[in-house]
Amino acid sequence: MKQIVIISGKGGTGKTVLTASFAALAKNKVMADCDVDAADLHLLLAPDIKERQEFKSGMSAVIDKKICERCGKCIVACRFNAISEDFKVNSVACEGCAFCSHICPVAAIKMQQNVSGEWFVSQTRFGPMVHAKLGIAEENSGKLVSLVRKKAKELAESRNCDWVIIDGAPGIGCPVIASLSGIDCAVVVTEPTLSGLHDALRIIEVTKHFKLPVKLVINKHDLNPEMSKEIEEHCLKNNIPLLGKISFDKSVVEAMVEAKTIPEYKDIKVKQEVIKIWEALQG
Repeated sequence: MKQIVIISGKGGTGKTVLTASFAALAKNKVMADCDVDAADLHLLLAPDIKERQEFKSGMSAVIDKKICERCGKCIVACRFNAISEDFKVNSVACEGCAFCSHICPVAAIKMQQNVSGEWFVSQTRFGPMVHAKLGIAEENSGKLVSLVRKKAKELAESRNCDWVIIDGAPGIGCPVIASLSGIDCAVVVTEPTLSGLHDALRIIEVTKHFKLPVKLVINKHDLNPEMSKEIEEHCLKNNIPLLGKISFDKSVVEAMVEAKTIPEYKDIKVKQEVIKIWEALQG
């Protein structure tokens, strides 16, 4: 079984569209959406949720009013001003440091885990998919990404799948690092702009730090042929395999509006380019 993750140095490069295309082309696979902060792979794959679980992470203080003597020590001690004068805890302001629970003379304050989001196991027209939704303003998205990865791998192993296709988070932060751990290949999607090259180089450096195989795809390459050539030359100079280039085509947007992947849509040039990229990735 091989695990591949599709990532990009920033959002909006076409990462999820390419991931969905791979999902349509691959045989015997499990999909995982690890962009839990802004998940959107489900918009193209239309998953039917079969299993739903809470994701708990972080701690918040809870005051038992029956025990509380209203001495005010917790209010004075809380540097985040999370406890009001009527001894209610603002769960958004509370950082979960637990200091208030330690200084309470009657042990009226307990720490409890927060429900930070949900994760799902679903069925799509291309096979099973593991995905998640992080709550608004919640933290620890890297932890949720690791959970999604773990469940997707377990599901793939139980079904003897050949592939785990992962839609990674954009950027170089904690969710990306969690997406990269233990994978067989990272596919970086970039655009032919100076900022696109810069962002791609940042995420490539992250993959090199973890000694992971990395390959590149240039999306909308024909919008800036000079910059595309510069990116190709950089790949050649630094031994970064170029999987392929994808042309700009308004039909891609039309396919997304119809909630279809590129391979499912009408026979266009982009479709053949994506198929060649998938074949090159398998080689």
